[in-house]
Amino acid sequence: MTRSCSALGCTARDTGRSRERGISFHQFPVDAAQRREWIRAVNRVDPRSRRAWRPGPGAILCSRHFAEGDFERYGLRRKLRRGAVPSRFPPSGQKAAEPPPDAPRHQQQPPAAGRCGPAHRRRTVPSILRELAEKRQLSEEIVSLLQAQFSDLPRELHSWRQMADYSPEMKQFACLLHLYHIKAYDYLRKILPLPHPITSSLSCFPSWLSSNEAAAGFSNDIFLRLQEMVERGDQAYRYCAVLVQDMSLQKQQEWDPQTKQLTGFVDLGAGILDADEAPLASEAIILMAIGIASPWTAPLGYFFVNSTSGHFLAQLLRQAINKLNNIGIVVLAVTSGASARGAETARALGIRIDPKRIQCTFQHPPGSAHSIAYFFDVCHALQLIRNALQCFQKVECLGDTMWWQHVVELAALRERRVLEPCSPESGRAGSKGSYHLKVNLATLLFSEGVAEALEHLQKLGLASFQNCSGTVKFVRLMSSLCDVFCGSGPYGKEPLLAGNYTKISNLFNEAKSFFVNLTDSMGRYIIKSKRKLGFLSFLLNAESLKWLYSNCMCLEGIPSHHLHTQAFSLDPLEQFLRALQQACGSSGSPTYTGFQAAYHKLLASCSLAPGSWHSSGNVSSRDRSRSQRRDLTLGSIRAQYHPAPGKTLAPECPYSVGLLLPSFALSNALTDLSLYKWSVTCTAGWVAEQLALELQCEACLASLFETDESRQRCRALLYIKKLHGMSLPSASVHHITSISEQVLNCYGKVGQANKNTKLWHLSLEQKVFQELLGESPLFPTLTNHLFERELSINNHYTILIKELTRCYLNIRTNPAQHLNLKYPCGRHGLKRLKGKHLFPSALGSCQSS
Repeated sequence: MTRSCSALGCTARDTGRSRERGISFHQFPVDAAQRREWIRAVNRVDPRSRRAWRPGPGAILCSRHFAEGDFERYGLRRKLRRGAVPSRFPPSGQKAAEPPPDAPRHQQQPPAAGRCGPAHRRRTVPSILRELAEKRQLSEEIVSLLQAQFSDLPRELHSWRQMADYSPEMKQFACLLHLYHIKAYDYLRKILPLPHPITSSLSCFPSWLSSNEAAAGFSNDIFLRLQEMVERGDQAYRYCAVLVQDMSLQKQQEWDPQTKQLTGFVDLGAGILDADEAPLASEAIILMAIGIASPWTAPLGYFFVNSTSGHFLAQLLRQAINKLNNIGIVVLAVTSGASARGAETARALGIRIDPKRIQCTFQHPPGSAHSIAYFFDVCHALQLIRNALQCFQKVECLGDTMWWQHVVELAALRERRVLEPCSPESGRAGSKGSYHLKVNLATLLFSEGVAEALEHLQKLGLASFQNCSGTVKFVRLMSSLCDVFCGSGPYGKEPLLAGNYTKISNLFNEAKSFFVNLTDSMGRYIIKSKRKLGFLSFLLNAESLKWLYSNCMCLEGIPSHHLHTQAFSLDPLEQFLRALQQACGSSGSPTYTGFQAAYHKLLASCSLAPGSWHSSGNVSSRDRSRSQRRDLTLGSIRAQYHPAPGKTLAPECPYSVGLLLPSFALSNALTDLSLYKWSVTCTAGWVAEQLALELQCEACLASLFETDESRQRCRALLYIKKLHGMSLPSASVHHITSISEQVLNCYGKVGQANKNTKLWHLSLEQKVFQELLGESPLFPTLTNHLFERELSINNHYTILIKELTRCYLNIRTNPAQHLNLKYPCGRHGLKRLKGKHLFPSALGSCQSS
């Protein structure tokens, strides 16, 4: 018995003649989920029961109802790709219009023959758009844009029904409407033959939103390279997470002589919206995939938009997931910023952020069995929690009180001279010993170092820190959570190891109990206040991580011992955006064309090899996380409450000033070797102080000074040695500056104008490095920094040496820039405290270098 195609109005029959014409026939799939997708795509109603049509065992569809991308070739043969769903149903041969089973029949059923009245004939696309605007399903702005941009499209509905293929304008129209308002698109799809947006992983929308070269949209080149990796059987590319972030742009319209088009408008990958009434793009949305089993990264594409919503980003994420599924990559997680837009995106995908009932996953496609976890970026969540603490000043939980003022006092401490009575063993009655305490401003706010520093200051007897036990407990809890999600510390070295999972789960339970019971000074629960998103973000992330451990650790291709938790943060994407900013060559927001040129440059050098977070960035993952948290350090807290004055130099060190004078001859200092040595030492200390203002690494900052080994070590508190008010540099810093001075002495006078050039400076730096080669290793406390990156020339160790050399040479060869130095005057008042210690007054009287 000859079978016929089951699509309405299709006359194709499974005969030899049909196959000679290149038409193939395909049975409905056995898989229940995919079978339902085929049934929805066919969109038939049983004429007897008036219910959704159910295909029989012999039901088939011909190849004319599938897109060309739905097939894959094997020599001269071709077959349907796995997961393909029909999307082409030309309505020209449709004899009887039958509405979808879930649509109201009085709206969707076209008039039968003999009752095609004038009202039905007059219905046009603009009239439908106006109807949607009146029903508030579309904004007036979107309606005006659609009417202005697509004025050349067929207006009458019957013209759309006669078009077998979609024109570029129709594709652009469908993509824009689908991304900006899915409900309006679904309504219009019941009237016009528009494609189903998410029928399967092979929906036509991802291909419509794709482009070649480095234009807006999904990057075809990246997806082809990823597909090659998957087809080679590389297990590292089987599972990934998708990251989404935005970047501000300058609104600027420009003419592109190559494409002969106006640029600067909104572009979603299906074509530029360049009508006179089209808005200029104000930001770019960037998507990135990152491996979960192995840390590879791939920028998937970008989209120029004017304004976005969470629903827009949710639709964009679903299309990215579709496109990745199409090439055989399974998405297990999605990460966005912890912001209002990120929260709206999560809710649009089906995430529930309620502490009593958290739903941490969403289904894709909707209604399927595949779930995807959702994460908020940890650094963004920490910023929100810092903001909450600043606003509340004091929070309480189960008898413990956390005071924000403790953090402010710690950051303001910066440097103190601590006096204490001399021990009896000294033999000098009444004498006092002293030591200098310096705060490491590069220390992260929520870190174990801050917790230890607060405890240490409490033990010293400083009155401002006597009631800081609750603050220490809160900071230590946040530090442990950061260790888990950033892959560092005792919890994060192997975050999802089976033996360590119990500890992590207990930590999550403790954090949940703490956050849920956290109250402000009025007894109101913070988890219900307007400052709750940061705390809810950590609760959601904890549930998502536990869900991944329970459901994905057994998947083939994922190492059984751990997952890379860095894959669930925006650190790799933030680094990519910083590289874009550098490639644009501007400190502010880039222009439309500048962004495209920079993206094209980075895409050309992008490496998808496992183990490299990003080829164009030479910064380690620790650097990226630290750079992103720059406003979460003690230095940033100090800057908020006590803006830094001009660079200062201690008045007790006249020799260092003499070394900077242009008239100072080095030979004069050599007549007194002790004077010369002291001058170099003072200048080296001043160089260390200047670098300390900019460094963001705790270990690097601590290595700059000579420490008092007799005192207790603490990561956020340094006990340094000082002489005549000047911080003594470490032996390594002193050695680098001494070698730099010797090079200057050997290669010319300082003040000659013909030598004061950039090339001459570079040659001096090179000679210093040559002198340092082959000597004993510098900075013994920074040994680990030598192995942080693939290239040793780009790690913290070598960068610190280069910066010290550059700063010293800059001071010695450009002395005029450093003569207007501010000198603090007056004696530093000391405040007697309870106990045996003396400290300076609380704020503002700290001895600052």
